[in-house]
Amino acid sequence: MTLTSRNPAAPADVVITTGTPGAAGTLAAVDRARAAQPGWLAAGAAARSAALTRAAEAVEAHADELAALVVREVGKPLGEARGETARTAAILRFYAQAPYAPAGAVHETAAGPGLLLTRRRPYGVAGLITPWNFPLAIPVWKAAPALAVGNTAVLKPAPEATACALRLAELLDLPDGVLTVIPGGAEEGAALVGAADVVSFTGSTAVGRAVIAATAERGVPAQAELGGLNAALVLPDADIERAADDLTAAIAGYAGQKCTATSRVIAVGEAYEPLREALAKRLAAEPCGPVIGEAALDRLTGAVDTARAAGAEVLTGGIRTDGPGWTFAPALLAGVPAGHPLLTEEFFGPVAVLLRAADLDEAIALANASRHSLAASVHTRELGTALAAADRLAAGMIRINAPSTGVDFHLPFGGTGSAAYGEREQGAAALDFYTASRTVSLLPPA
Repeated sequence: MTLTSRNPAAPADVVITTGTPGAAGTLAAVDRARAAQPGWLAAGAAARSAALTRAAEAVEAHADELAALVVREVGKPLGEARGETARTAAILRFYAQAPYAPAGAVHETAAGPGLLLTRRRPYGVAGLITPWNFPLAIPVWKAAPALAVGNTAVLKPAPEATACALRLAELLDLPDGVLTVIPGGAEEGAALVGAADVVSFTGSTAVGRAVIAATAERGVPAQAELGGLNAALVLPDADIERAADDLTAAIAGYAGQKCTATSRVIAVGEAYEPLREALAKRLAAEPCGPVIGEAALDRLTGAVDTARAAGAEVLTGGIRTDGPGWTFAPALLAGVPAGHPLLTEEFFGPVAVLLRAADLDEAIALANASRHSLAASVHTRELGTALAAADRLAAGMIRINAPSTGVDFHLPFGGTGSAAYGEREQGAAALDFYTASRTVSLLPPA
C-alpha cells in the first residue's frame, strides 16, 4: 500500500509518498533487528555510547533542516520546532551516558561464601509506536534508552510524521538492523506489537488499550501513554495576568496538540470573573497554526457546536478560520453541561472549558474527576496552597505557576488512571523499563 503525508498548513503540499511494508515486511524488520541485537549488545558500553553521541552531533549539524521538516510535515511553529530539535539532541546526549550506568548490584549470601548478583539485561527487540505531534523527540526518547541498554529497535511512526522519522533514522546512521523505521498504519502497528520483545506506545486511548491487551496476552512488557484531560487551577491570590498568559500557552500552543495541554480551567472563588475576561481576550488574539488534519478539524468544530447547542457559552473562537490549511480559532467555553464530551474526552486541539469552584477542595475534586490525568497546573502565590494541591491532585505531573505543558526529559514522564499504563518514560525510569532483572547466585565449587 501507499502512504501519503501532507503539510497541514497547505494540504496540497505532499511531503512524502512511500510504500508500506504490511505485516510481512514488519515481521521481516523485527527479524533483522533480532539478528542484530546480540552484536549491538556485545559491542559494549563504549561503542553504544559513542554511537548515541554521534547521533546527537548529527541532529545538531542538521538542526535547521530538521526544524523546517517538522514545520512542514506536522505544522509546528518554527520556534517550537527548533526547540524540539535541540531537545532531541539533548536526549541522545543524556542517554549516551547510560551504557556506563550500573546494571545491577552485589548482595551478601544468606550463609556461606559466594556472591548474589542482580543484573539488568535487555529484552531484545523494542517495538516503538509514536505519534505525530513530537515527530523527533518522542521517537528518540523511546529509542535512545532502549538502544543504550543493548536492545535494538523497530519504530513505527504515525503516518502524518513519516518523513520526519525516516530522515531522523538516516541522520542517526546506526548499524544495520539496530534502528529500523517502518512506515505504515494499523496493519504494521499490530504486527509490530505482536512480534517485539518489549513495546512502548504513545497515542490514542482506544489504540493504546488494544496494545495493552495484545502485549498482556503474550506476556510482553509494555508501556502506553494515552493522553490527558488536563486541569489548571487558578486561586484568587494568583497573578491573574500571568496565569492567563500561561494558560493561553498551554491551551493554544501548537494548536493544543500536546498531551499535556490544558483543556479544563478551574477558577476558584473571586478569580473567576477576572480570569474569564483576561483569558478570553488573550485567546481571541492568539495566532494559531493548523491542526493535523481535516478529521481533527471536524471533530473540534463539532464538539464546540454540540456544547453550544446544549447551552454552553462560547466566549471566543471555536470555528474554522480562513486559509488553505486546517486552521481553527482557539476556543474557550463556559457553562458546558456535566457529561459533555469536552469534560470527559481529550480532543487534542485548542479548546478549553472554564469551570468555577468555590474553594480549593472543590477545585481539586473537579480536577480529579477525570480518569485521564496526565498533567495539571496550579496558579497561586501561597506556598502552602501549592503544596497542598500538589499532594492531592491525581495528575502524574504537576506544575506550579507554569503552563501544564513542558517536560523535563531527565525526569519520569507519565500520567495516572487511564492516561497511562506500565512504567514511566524518560530519565532513569526508561532504563529500567527496557531491561529485565536477573538474579545470579555465584557460589564456589564444593
